[in-house]
Amino acid sequence: MNLQFFPSRRIALYTARLFLMRTLGVLAMLVVILQMLDLLAESGRILAAEGNGDGDIWRYVSLRAPQLIAQFLPFAVLLGTLITFAALSQHSEVVAMKASGISAHQILAPLIVAAALVALVSFAFNEAVVTRATGTLSAWEAADYGPVPRGRPGASNIWVRSGDDLVRARTVAGSGATTRLDGVTIYRRDGGTLRSIVTADRAVPASGGWRLENVRTFDVASGTATRRPVQISDAALTTDQFTLANVNADAQPFATLRRSIAELSAAGRPTASLEAGLWHKLSGPASAMLMPLLAAVAAFGLARAGQLFVRAVTGMALGFTYFVADNFALAMGDLGAYPPLLAAWAPFLLFLLIGETILVRTEE
Repeated sequence: MNLQFFPSRRIALYTARLFLMRTLGVLAMLVVILQMLDLLAESGRILAAEGNGDGDIWRYVSLRAPQLIAQFLPFAVLLGTLITFAALSQHSEVVAMKASGISAHQILAPLIVAAALVALVSFAFNEAVVTRATGTLSAWEAADYGPVPRGRPGASNIWVRSGDDLVRARTVAGSGATTRLDGVTIYRRDGGTLRSIVTADRAVPASGGWRLENVRTFDVASGTATRRPVQISDAALTTDQFTLANVNADAQPFATLRRSIAELSAAGRPTASLEAGLWHKLSGPASAMLMPLLAAVAAFGLARAGQLFVRAVTGMALGFTYFVADNFALAMGDLGAYPPLLAAWAPFLLFLLIGETILVRTEE
């Protein structure tokens, strides 16, 4: 009985190289196609903003491409594995490996190790690149692809209630005393009736309220408008109401999101959906290690069965079923029907057991 984890060094390197090259090729093809389709939908809005040109199109591509890479990397791993095993089976290489005493798990081992490396790179890429790109793109979209405030972007399109008044901030950056609101609109109401609309280019915390700059006030009753360079608003609003109002799990790294969840929890806000997003930052990249196992269900025995296309489609269907289950579990986590940890990890563990069970019963 062969108890080695890997096959020979040559076979391990050969299969891992085939897997990585095909995965990267599929990923590049998916990103290029999806980016082109996305540009067809968004390029009109980008160029409609005053002063935008070709450079802004490329800026959008640089911000959107990391999101597409992170989102479709597991798909690329699944398709890359299927293509790899289909090629090996067509040339009877899988049959030759098994005839030499190499088990199905040993054939899979180099691919799973390579997929683990892909998962680690994916997690680091998400933390360092995707979160920043998501935050920047969200702020840019909130500004209708126009000029956005300088500095690190924060939340965008925030609505807060102060008594009967409604306050909207186009973008929010900083925290505590350094909080800065841009594109501020205050709807002053009395018993549900709109009295006036106050707009300001920006607002910062000040003693007694907020310091509004370049203020324009429209009085609904008289129909008159007034302007002031500076005005102190007496709205009883705290900075936390803006900085914690719209925490985007995709736009914050793992450690930062944990702190945001702790702050929201201390403020008595619901955090279930954010906690599910936090754990999915780990389970999402880890799903790359699951794809070789799911694809292998269709790969082994291809030459023996003589149904390459049918079994490849079966493996693809099993992989896509995992993604459907993963999105469904996250949706249930957002609704509070599933605990956050279960919403993030249950599909991974379920399909790990399914793939392993089928592999053992059919090949081992």
